Amino acid sequence: MEETEAQRIAVFQQLADQRLEASYRLANAILRDESQSQDAVHDAVVVAWQRWSSLRDPGKFDAWFDRIVVNVSRNRLRDGRYRRTSDITFEERSLITLDATSSVHVRLLLEQAFDKLKPDDVVVLALRHFLDLQLEDIATLLDVPLQTVNTRLRSARSRLRGLLDENSSDQVPR
Repeated sequence: MEETEAQRIAVFQQLADQRLEASYRLANAILRDESQSQDAVHDAVVVAWQRWSSLRDPGKFDAWFDRIVVNVSRNRLRDGRYRRTSDITFEERSLITLDATSSVHVRLLLEQAFDKLKPDDVVVLALRHFLDLQLEDIATLLDVPLQTVNTRLRSARSRLRGLLDENSSDQVPR
């Protein structure tokens, strides 16, 4: 029995609606900007609809759609026109525990460092540390081997550490 166009639309809409909140969190972990995250998820829905016929098993929609959200978010980071807006009231999203006296300064250092990282570094760090995904889940989401995730994460942490050291030494009055 062939599925009608109305049924295809209804199934897609239901699956996409169920995934929206998690998709916004995923995009925001990568992009660190609410407006950009909303736009990225919107673009991901459009891409997903265009590729809907390529998904053979609707039961795998979540992983398939998450991969699209990650790719759209990464592409936004790579786009030279992307500009993250600054909001000093942003949520706790750091890789380290902050106390009341250092939190603003450390947050600013982290934001500056993240802005200098490569998009692939931001993606792997966001998935691991902001969304607390296990390495196996990141490998599945990115569709890469587990060892690749380990390597990317180790390299991204090293680059972030270097940028934080560089930024913090630049901030110290001489």
